[in-house]
Amino acid sequence: MGWDWHRPLESRWISFTLLTVLAIAVGGLVLLIPPFFLQGTIEAIPGVVPYSALELEGRDLYIREGCNTCHSQQVRPLKAETDRYGTYSRAGESIYDRPFLFGSRRTGPDLARVGGKYPDSWHWYHLQDPRKIEPRSNMPSFAFLLERPLDLGLASRKLAVLRTLGHPYDDAQIENAERDALAQAAEVAARLRADGVELDAVQERSEAVALIAYLQGLGRAMKEAKLASVGGEAGR
Repeated sequence: MGWDWHRPLESRWISFTLLTVLAIAVGGLVLLIPPFFLQGTIEAIPGVVPYSALELEGRDLYIREGCNTCHSQQVRPLKAETDRYGTYSRAGESIYDRPFLFGSRRTGPDLARVGGKYPDSWHWYHLQDPRKIEPRSNMPSFAFLLERPLDLGLASRKLAVLRTLGHPYDDAQIENAERDALAQAAEVAARLRADGVELDAVQERSEAVALIAYLQGLGRAMKEAKLASVGGEAGR
């Protein structure tokens, strides 16, 4: 038969189709079943908490605008990456990410550790015109986010749905999601004004503010855990 062993099978299209479906089903089960036995085996990282209502809105905007297409959130265990971005990514960091935004291709810098790296005003100007920050940047402008009011109509509903998936939101957080989001937005707006950014009433509650809140939370827990570890060793 040589290299033509598959010819008889291809001529029987019904058998070939059934075997193809079987192969796909087996492959799918091999990928889907193991994770069910891994529940609870991911090491918890102190300080990793569910996103606040405002951060969750910012994350949804991040996905909506396709930011994860160019910016991964996965520091690989390679020296070139850990030197630039910090310790490599761990599964426990993304325990509250649905969906995960690890990424397999990176056009812009990885953002797994961007939280606290720059002030809020840096992100504001970067969204407004990336070339103001980096003249060589090919990132498009997202200036419209600075003028678009943030819609919090589904804030409570989002937290309620995530709680059904295991996120530890309590009743107060769900009930007061919109109020808490506005309070955090006011804090971000205050920091922006302190940095010299002029905001009007729309801008202080804009989609850009929510996106900044989300970005500023990325990787914070790992940084704080590392600082605490260094501080503990220094105190010995």
